[in-house]
Amino acid sequence: MRFVKRMTLNSLRLKVLLAYVVGMVLSIALLVIAAAALLQSDLLARMDMADAAEGLVDNIEFDRRGQPVGFDASMNDRAWLYEGPQRETAYRIMDDAGNVAVASSAGEAFWPADGEVLRLARVTFSFEYDDRTFYGATEPFEHGGRTWYMQFVASSRFVDVLYLVAFPLVVAGVLVFGFVMFAAFGLCAYITLRFTLKPLREVSKSAAAISPRSIDARLDTDAVPVEIAPLIDSFNHALARLERGYRLQQEFLGHAAHELKTPLALIRAQIELIANGKNDREALLSDVEYMTRQVQQLLLLAEASEAHNYQFSVVRMHDIAHEASTYLQRMAESADVHLTVLAVDDKVTWEADRGACFTLLKNLLENAIQHAPEQTLVSMEIQENIITVRDRGPGVEPEQLSMLFSRFWRGAHRRDHGAGLGLAICQEIAMAHGWALSAQNAHPGLIMTLCKENDIGESDICENNARETNARENNAF
Repeated sequence: MRFVKRMTLNSLRLKVLLAYVVGMVLSIALLVIAAAALLQSDLLARMDMADAAEGLVDNIEFDRRGQPVGFDASMNDRAWLYEGPQRETAYRIMDDAGNVAVASSAGEAFWPADGEVLRLARVTFSFEYDDRTFYGATEPFEHGGRTWYMQFVASSRFVDVLYLVAFPLVVAGVLVFGFVMFAAFGLCAYITLRFTLKPLREVSKSAAAISPRSIDARLDTDAVPVEIAPLIDSFNHALARLERGYRLQQEFLGHAAHELKTPLALIRAQIELIANGKNDREALLSDVEYMTRQVQQLLLLAEASEAHNYQFSVVRMHDIAHEASTYLQRMAESADVHLTVLAVDDKVTWEADRGACFTLLKNLLENAIQHAPEQTLVSMEIQENIITVRDRGPGVEPEQLSMLFSRFWRGAHRRDHGAGLGLAICQEIAMAHGWALSAQNAHPGLIMTLCKENDIGESDICENNARETNARENNAF
């Protein structure tokens, strides 16, 4: 009962065993059908006659002159087959000129005067005699430097009698052989599957033991069959991605709690000052605005990290860039920074979520404005597959370039006191769209490059384009 319970219909072991059983049954059935088909045709009879003629050659006896005289003593117990009035079988031995040297009692009248029977070569044939069909074969052989030809024939009814006796024995032999093979190979298949699937059971136990407390654990692939190893490797890669996401979430929660703790403490202090009669309304509103911005950034980051929040469509990038620059125009004027959008073709379209794309371009422009010196230019250039945003500020230290898109990381030269989530949001949006977002020092300033990753070497194209943009804008500037 335990075995039946474990061998469910979706069991790999059961499916392999069933495939083996079906294969064995089908093989036995095909053997029986093939044997029956051969019995219905004369092919098997012709083959048997050829084998019989070849066997008789080994028992031919010769006299001192090298002439065949009959069969040796080993054939005495079968002499009745070729002698007597029944004439169900016959033989004759001829030389290379077609002259008969030895023949059975059937006589020359028995043998036809034309047809394949007269061919002095290894051949099978059939002919009619006395309303009966005879099957025969010619077998050449060498003796004493001469070539002789042994011809042996048997009637169809004689062959049928032999087959009638032999066929049940053949079927019984096939069935017994099949049963023995079924039992032996079935047992071997079961034992092999049991030991083959044992590593999978152990891997399953290891996978079931993985929890948030042990998310760094990985499944061992050493003992796993090579056909299953890619699946286990893919599972380990998925665990690695889950671990990374889990660590990021834990880090995100810690940073968020820390970032919100400071403005809450300041607001508490402002409220206590109000209670003591010291009213600083502007400072309180500033702290509330700061915390509100942080909460909004946190919500945007959480929304950008979820793929189901995106609705993709074909959008014109120049229109979205123009909306973002218009939205930030007042900020640019307050910072005394000139904001411009350039497009080689204002009809360039990308497949994107329009709202997320607006947030991405807005954050890139906003970050550039925050780091741009007064009376300098912040430019956005739109090409077919690449969008670049450049400021002419102090840039970033080379060792800090990799930290630009980290959550809660802040540059040293920005004007506001944001949460350091703007570029992290941009990176999440770019990843959700399958784009590449990178940064490169431009001397002066920093170039942010947004590139559609359509090809394997697209990242190199992005870097080359960023260098070209840098050189072109420096010459123009």
